[in-house]
Amino acid sequence: MKIIENQSFDEERALYGSHGILLRNAAFDGPADGESALKESSDIELQNVFCNLRYPFWHDHRLKIHDCEMTELCRAALWYSDHIEITGTKLHGIKALRECSDVQMSDCDIVSPEFGWSVHNITMHNCTADSVYFMMRSEHLRFSDVRFKGKYSFQYISDGVFENCTFDTKDAFWHAKNVTVKNSVVKGEYLAWYSDGLTLINCKIIGTQPFCYCKNLKLLDCEMIDTDLCFERSDVEATVTTPVLSIKNPYSGRICVPSVGEIIRDDENAKCEIIECAQKGKTQKQSVGACA
Repeated sequence: MKIIENQSFDEERALYGSHGILLRNAAFDGPADGESALKESSDIELQNVFCNLRYPFWHDHRLKIHDCEMTELCRAALWYSDHIEITGTKLHGIKALRECSDVQMSDCDIVSPEFGWSVHNITMHNCTADSVYFMMRSEHLRFSDVRFKGKYSFQYISDGVFENCTFDTKDAFWHAKNVTVKNSVVKGEYLAWYSDGLTLINCKIIGTQPFCYCKNLKLLDCEMIDTDLCFERSDVEATVTTPVLSIKNPYSGRICVPSVGEIIRDDENAKCEIIECAQKGKTQKQSVGACA
């Protein structure tokens, strides 16, 4: 592998079509303001590289990025690339990851609107992210210890597992399919509308009007805080460990909950059974919302 270190590149396509390069203590920056520094390259490793120019990693294969920085000016940094490993790196440009596959990320700081669109097979561990439309239309996601803040996250994703995460986000998981969230906190309005096959286990859910128009929705031992108008027109099996402000017209299944401030049934199709739970793992005999 050829080693390039302590150099700065600012021309157009500075290292276009490179193969087998280690860049160390380098920079893509300068007055020429060139784009696409490493486009169409393969077997590239970067260590402590400063990226301040647009589109550096397009159509790349086998790319390793360690302890690097991509600034706000490093727009659309990684597109159409595969077999990517990113560790200890700041990704601060818009649309930093799109239509890539086989991506591993850890210990990264992401500040990037429209991050992660149409990505196939991504793992993310111990990262922070601030974004809008985060990970839209991506599939095969495995996230652990990820802290996210933003809006419209995880829309239209499929086949995802999220563990020990904290998400502060509205309109999350809309139209998501076959997704499991474990031991996590999800805070925000209008959670998971139109999802299919969403399962939440030991999670804390905070915010108004969650889980409407859902199919195959499952909640196991979840807390629901400040949640009202829940489960409208949804098919749901749920065990909730905290009181709920209100439940509105759940269509089918069974909801076990300690208490409900209000149950609204003004839709003839709302036939889900609502059972009052005495405590976690035990139920009273009283049904507080079953339809005749």
